[in-house]
Amino acid sequence: MATEMDQLIQDLRNYRTPSGWHPGAPISRQILWFCVGSPLLSARWLPGSAWRVLLLRAFRARIGAGCRIKPGLRVKFPWRLVVGEACWLAEDAWLDNLATITLGDRVCLSQSAYLCTGNHNFHSPSFELRLGPITIGSDAWIAACAVLAPGTDVGPGAVVALGAVVSGIVPAGAIVRGNPSVVVGERISRSV
Repeated sequence: MATEMDQLIQDLRNYRTPSGWHPGAPISRQILWFCVGSPLLSARWLPGSAWRVLLLRAFRARIGAGCRIKPGLRVKFPWRLVVGEACWLAEDAWLDNLATITLGDRVCLSQSAYLCTGNHNFHSPSFELRLGPITIGSDAWIAACAVLAPGTDVGPGAVVALGAVVSGIVPAGAIVRGNPSVVVGERISRSV
C-alpha cells in the first residue's frame, strides 16, 4: 500500500504516453519486428552479418555499405536507425531507439554498449517520458559497456572509453571516460 509521500514522489498509475509520440511504424510492422525480426537479429545460433543488414533494411533501417553486425545486437525500432558505411555493431549492443539513432561512417559500437534515447522526468510524479536522439560522428568508437543518454552527440573521431556514461556533447576527437564522463585526452590521427 502506497503512502502519501510515495504518491508525491512517483505515482506510476498516472503515467501516460506523451502526446503526439508514436512508435513510428504501423502496428503490423511493429508486431512483425517484435515477433520475427528482432529475435532473428539477436539470434546467436545464426552466424553471419550480411543477412542481418538485409533484415534491418527490410524493416526500414538505413544502413550503408560494408557494415558488420554481430549476433546479439538489439534494436528497438529499426525504422529509427541510420547507420553510415563500414560500421561495426558488436555483440550485445542495445540500441534503445525510441528516438532516432544516427551513426556516421566507420563507427565502432563495441560489446554491450547501450544507446538510450528515452528517459523519464524523475522530478514529476507522473514520470513523463523524455526523448532525445543520439548522434555519433564518423570514425568514433563507443567502447564496451559504454552508456549514452538521450540527446547525446558524440563528435567525429571521438572515443567513449570502456564503461563510460555520457550525457551531452563529446567534442570531436576527444577521449572521454568515467561516470559521469570527462575528457581525459585527445585522439591523435596517425597516417598508416
